[in-house]
Amino acid sequence: MKSSVCITGAAGGLGKAFAVECASRGWDLFLTDLSDTALASLASSLSNTYGINVAYRSCDLTDQASRTELFEYMKDSGLRFHILINIAGVDYEGLFGERTREEIRTILRLNIEANLEMTYAVMKLRDKGEIFRIINVASLAAFYPMPVKAIYAASKRFLLDFSLALREEIRPMGATVTALCPAGMPTTAACIHAINAQGFAGRITTKNVGFVAARTIDHALKGHAIYIPGAVNRLLRFFGGLLPATLVARMVGSRWIAVRYRNNPAAGTA
Repeated sequence: MKSSVCITGAAGGLGKAFAVECASRGWDLFLTDLSDTALASLASSLSNTYGINVAYRSCDLTDQASRTELFEYMKDSGLRFHILINIAGVDYEGLFGERTREEIRTILRLNIEANLEMTYAVMKLRDKGEIFRIINVASLAAFYPMPVKAIYAASKRFLLDFSLALREEIRPMGATVTALCPAGMPTTAACIHAINAQGFAGRITTKNVGFVAARTIDHALKGHAIYIPGAVNRLLRFFGGLLPATLVARMVGSRWIAVRYRNNPAAGTA
């Protein structure tokens, strides 16, 4: 059986962009996301347009039992993979003290726990006749402590560090790991609103999902460790790395809290 590309969060904006990009390169796909209906529609469209095989299975990646069922299905179906693209993730923007326990658990379960278990499962099913590639979607936020996005940024920092460490572990088998670290992307109405709320700064750091997907795969195939889309974002990362983390946290916090206040004056700065 021909090996496939496994994509999590495939029904979302970035997930669809990666699926289209992979399909356009003639790669068979295995897609997973929450909605079976959305996956079925996407799979049918990609298969008819690009003449590839597209398998899929819905899964709640925040639920351990659902993940176990997915992994057993993949194994029992005899699936083999040459690329894994971990996209599924979530953020609840706002002050940490305003988050519910369920929101905190969801971020940790999806952004960290699900990513690790998916990576572990797919590595066991890798096509040993192909160079194995992993793409983990981190964030530009992974490089900074970010008030108002504290849990999200920390979870993405975890993914970035994990990706760099795993990259060295699997290097001897000829495999690579690439951490994608984008800034804003117009993937949902909420994301677009957040980008617009940041004004000029939001607009110049935002990149189209199709562009990000295509360039990320190019970098992954070259074996690059980290890809930050956009020259402005790479400059921000460079200059941000020159400053103390405490100062960066204060600067980022002032900006995000100001944006939050403009969007909702009743929220104040408490």
